[in-house]
Amino acid sequence: MNFRRALRRDEPEINFIPLIDVLLVVLIFLLVTTTFSKFTELQVNLPAAGADRAEQRPREIVVAVATDGRTLIDNRPVAFASPGAFAAELRRAASGQTEPTLVIYADAGATHQSVIDVLEAARLAGLARVTFAAQAPGTAAR
Repeated sequence: MNFRRALRRDEPEINFIPLIDVLLVVLIFLLVTTTFSKFTELQVNLPAAGADRAEQRPREIVVAVATDGRTLIDNRPVAFASPGAFAAELRRAASGQTEPTLVIYADAGATHQSVIDVLEAARLAGLARVTFAAQAPGTAAR
């Protein structure tokens, strides 16, 4: 008396036809939207520098700004009371020089305001050539 013999059970199967249809549409989409790098390459010929080396390096006034706000002018400590007083010290350091360059060595932890104060003092002192010193990655500090 086996009543289960009449029940027939089908094995489940996966229909791959819709999956193939979807992959074919995705493949066509990728082929249509792909750009080739052959068309985006540019041939650039860079010019060569032909300038002579400078015979004399311009006079530099080095201003260092420390993390705690201390300032040095040419390795000489100078108290920063006001931009006007600091401008007088910069004029004294630049006396007798024609168009000296002010190089600012600002510590990475120095406040922005202390650097702006030095720039303001340079403007008041009439120093138009100002540059910042930077340290290349992996090199030791001066």
